[in-house]
Amino acid sequence: MNSASPRTLLVRGMLAGLLAGLTAFLVAYLLGESEVDAAIAIEEAGAGHHHGGEAPVSRALQATAGLGTGVVLYGVALGGIAALAHCFALGRIGRFGPRATAALVTAGLWVTLTLVPFFKYPANPPAVGDPDTAARRTALYLLMIVLSALMAAGAVILGRRLAPKLGNWNASAAAGGGFVAAIGISYAVLPAVNEVPADFPAALIWDFRLASLATQTTLWTTFGLAFGFLADRALVPIRTPKEAVQPTS
Repeated sequence: MNSASPRTLLVRGMLAGLLAGLTAFLVAYLLGESEVDAAIAIEEAGAGHHHGGEAPVSRALQATAGLGTGVVLYGVALGGIAALAHCFALGRIGRFGPRATAALVTAGLWVTLTLVPFFKYPANPPAVGDPDTAARRTALYLLMIVLSALMAAGAVILGRRLAPKLGNWNASAAAGGGFVAAIGISYAVLPAVNEVPADFPAALIWDFRLASLATQTTLWTTFGLAFGFLADRALVPIRTPKEAVQPTS
């Protein structure tokens, strides 16, 4: 393989994150904005349309430029983090090439940063949740992300230490089982959040959460494919036709 600096992979990771953010924005707009509009309509109907004036930013601008800017910046930031994680993992988690390592790292980050927090504290549309508890709910969600990341790192370290004694397959299974058990304990210890109004449509919440999960999954899938390609181009030398055809003696 060619030697490539972390800076090179970081830039490529951010470019892949940019592409992933744009793709995720399309999914969020097509799948999620109708649910957001429906939830806002329910919220306004319950409040009797008394909001004390017009909102500083129109709903149309929020659903297009605002949503797009937020998702793209989010994708670029996560792309940079994932690229640095790829730099650390390459050659340390097995004899995998850059593209396979990118796929494994991306899948691990998707599970750690998206799937695990989602099952404990799923996304909710507007009109769901007490505004007075917003800071507490945000803190709990971020705490779940931090715990998930720490436990995932611990599982990787445990698997590497057990591999010489148990073999790669058994060590990976033991580390994965430990990760699942630790997540289960965290779910049981951390407080639950249930602030959905009794009369709020369950189908609307379900559709919004599916759209949120689909947006995150699209972002990570697009990033994994794009960054795997870019990392492979940066690290694996391109063979010329003269090198590809070896003369026979």
